[in-house]
Amino acid sequence: MNQIVYLVPAFGLVGLLYTAWKFNWVSKQDAGNEKMQELAGYIADGAIAFLKAEWKILTYFAIPTAILLAWLGTQEGTPDNPIHSSPLIAVAFLIGAVFSATAGYIGMIIATKANVRTAEAARTSLAKALSVSFTGGSVMGMGVAGLAILGLGGLFIAFYQIFAQGQALTSVEMKTAIEVLAGFSLGAESIALFARVGGGIYTKAADVGADLVGKVEAGIPEDDVRNPATIADNVGDNVGDVAGMGADLFGSYVATILATMVLGQEISVTDNYGGFSPVLLPMLIAGVGLLASLVSTFFVRISRETASVQNALNVGNYTSIAITFVTSYFLVKNILPEYLTLRGTTFTSMDVFYAIIVGLVVGALMSIITEYYTAMGKRPVDSIVQKSGTGHATNIIGGLAVGMESTVLPILVLAAGIIGSYHFAGIYGVSIAAAGMMATTAMQLAIDAFGPIADNAGGIAEMSQLPGEVRERTDNLDAVGNTTAATGKGFAIASAALTSLALFAAFVGIAGISHIDIYKADVLAGLFVGGMIPFIFSALCISAVGKAAMEMVNEVRRQFREIPGIMEYKAKPEYEKCVAISTEASIRQMILPGAIALIVPVIVGFTMGPEVLGGVLAGVTVSGVLMGIFQSNAGGAWDNAKKSFEKGVLIDGQTYKKGSEPHKAAVTGDTVGDPFKDTSGPSMNILIKLMSIVSLVIAPYIHVGDNDHASATKMEKAPIVKAIVAKK
Repeated sequence: MNQIVYLVPAFGLVGLLYTAWKFNWVSKQDAGNEKMQELAGYIADGAIAFLKAEWKILTYFAIPTAILLAWLGTQEGTPDNPIHSSPLIAVAFLIGAVFSATAGYIGMIIATKANVRTAEAARTSLAKALSVSFTGGSVMGMGVAGLAILGLGGLFIAFYQIFAQGQALTSVEMKTAIEVLAGFSLGAESIALFARVGGGIYTKAADVGADLVGKVEAGIPEDDVRNPATIADNVGDNVGDVAGMGADLFGSYVATILATMVLGQEISVTDNYGGFSPVLLPMLIAGVGLLASLVSTFFVRISRETASVQNALNVGNYTSIAITFVTSYFLVKNILPEYLTLRGTTFTSMDVFYAIIVGLVVGALMSIITEYYTAMGKRPVDSIVQKSGTGHATNIIGGLAVGMESTVLPILVLAAGIIGSYHFAGIYGVSIAAAGMMATTAMQLAIDAFGPIADNAGGIAEMSQLPGEVRERTDNLDAVGNTTAATGKGFAIASAALTSLALFAAFVGIAGISHIDIYKADVLAGLFVGGMIPFIFSALCISAVGKAAMEMVNEVRRQFREIPGIMEYKAKPEYEKCVAISTEASIRQMILPGAIALIVPVIVGFTMGPEVLGGVLAGVTVSGVLMGIFQSNAGGAWDNAKKSFEKGVLIDGQTYKKGSEPHKAAVTGDTVGDPFKDTSGPSMNILIKLMSIVSLVIAPYIHVGDNDHASATKMEKAPIVKAIVAKK
């Protein structure tokens, strides 16, 4: 293997150095007056308390899982179906879990520092506020991407040295190295799912509780210091939209690269890199994408108060895509040989580049489409605003219709992307297209994370009773942040669709099956079961938000009733009790949805065989992608419909603002949309990928042998089962 592989962890270190540099810059900015710092302290303490509680629970999950993986790594299988694994898969799993948790922690820490500093910067100008909030977001983006590339590249080098030094890429030893590396992705996605679901339940329980009692019943502003749930609401922005999103995209990033590496390991080529170019390429694309994102962060700026924040962010996004486009061309031309063959499909190096272009275009189009369906001033959001004029029910109907309609164009784009990338380079093309899309993850996450920071800044400004122009500037940033958050979720679900297809292809290869026959009753049944899982998963997430929100509502009502002087600013609400409710509820309720994603593939795989499991994965992917797009876009559109009233909207020739009856209807819609867009919707992409990765990890143990019929679905076909029985 060529020394160029050492560039991969080096790219990761560059990202982490940038993270440290910008973290220090944000920390040095003015944190405002004593009141602002006190409120920011409450938010930071609440976020830390949640993460500690979450990590404690996840430790109980991670250690037994690591022990089980270590035991599975000792199994040798049968002579017909040998298992290529090692107990070191447990080490990879734990490193992936720790890195994923760390990615979320970096985001949460910088967000709790940047929020109050953004509020203070908004005293000066919109440009200064954007600079602080986006820099905070870029710290998270670079930290996540840097950790992912460092971890994946470092472990790849280590496992190559341990298992396959001097061996060819297509060797059994190299297969072992990459299958053990899959443990890193399993650890990352497992933690990501719990972080996303737990953080989503936390933030929406607090948000719904604050809205229903504070805004609707008490008639006070969203972030009024008198609202007992307002601190919990602001904490939720950090643990859900920042820490949860950080762990989410960390897992997506790793899974995408890994899927391409698993498929690349099957390609035998002669090149200048010891035949390793198909495996090196996705890691190097991720590395240059990180550098492209780093450079592009310096293009996100505005010069005047009336400038468009959205346009500034778009400049940064499209610059990172353009740089990745150019650098990918030179990578492909200089690394890959002219011809490659995978599973009977022959393609050229330029075909691979064309597939990367497809991935970049799909990512850009998904962002554009999502922005259209969720941005203020566009037809979909305006339609919900107009329907608010006739009450709460019509607002709900309008939001549901927009969400359902918003699935059409993204699915057509995804379908075209899959067909196009497969046309150019077969299943490797689909996988490398996903890698190309995810290359600019650092920039995507920076744009995404800036929104919650701005939202928190507005909350601190409101609670600190800063001048009105400060809140106007933070609201400007927050409105754009709602749209960027939605586009980030659209980007994540698109990547999940392409990545899951690549992981599915890798699973088929490792499991030894040649096709999935839906004419078979058990496979068709598996398809239906898989299609159902996103629905029960969403139901559990939304129900959890509802239960926790009711606890929050009752607590806020109790404080308003039993603590005299709150409404007159004479008494301080008991913020910590609301924070505790959200923390306990989210930790308790996140376990069952997470268990579904982890347990279902194992049960189906070992009892019904790989083909039925393939049917389940297909059902989960299709249903999950649709549910993810529908829920995320509906929630984003409801949110910005509500925010449209802050500047006044025209309904049937009459202007309505905050506090009006149509605005109250919009608040109801936003409340319904909250768990859609921040809990169940964005969790879909993790659900899809995690089930695929679990299937990939267990694939060697349910492998169908060369002498078995490809469609075998019986438990006795699994070599691990045979081996255990034989020992007895």
